[in-house]
Amino acid sequence: MMQNPFGSQPDPGLYSYANLKKRLYKNVQAAGVKDEIFRAVQKAFEEALEKEKLPLAREKRERLLAQVMKDVLNDMLTKLESGPKS
Repeated sequence: MMQNPFGSQPDPGLYSYANLKKRLYKNVQAAGVKDEIFRAVQKAFEEALEKEKLPLAREKRERLLAQVMKDVLNDMLTKLESGPKS
């Protein structure tokens, strides 16, 4: 068996995929998607909190929003990982 004279080379397919993923991520970030998601969850949170008619101090409100946001994002990841439902 002949040895590769240039040593071990990274898989060009993996390298290309990594670059593609990086470029797509930058484009998605530039589109402000994370800000839109944040605003959508924040708006729904504020509306739900108003329906509950619970006055909360700013610190507690911010902490509760962070917890709800984390749950929403975790739910989204779980849905993504489970794949499309037919």
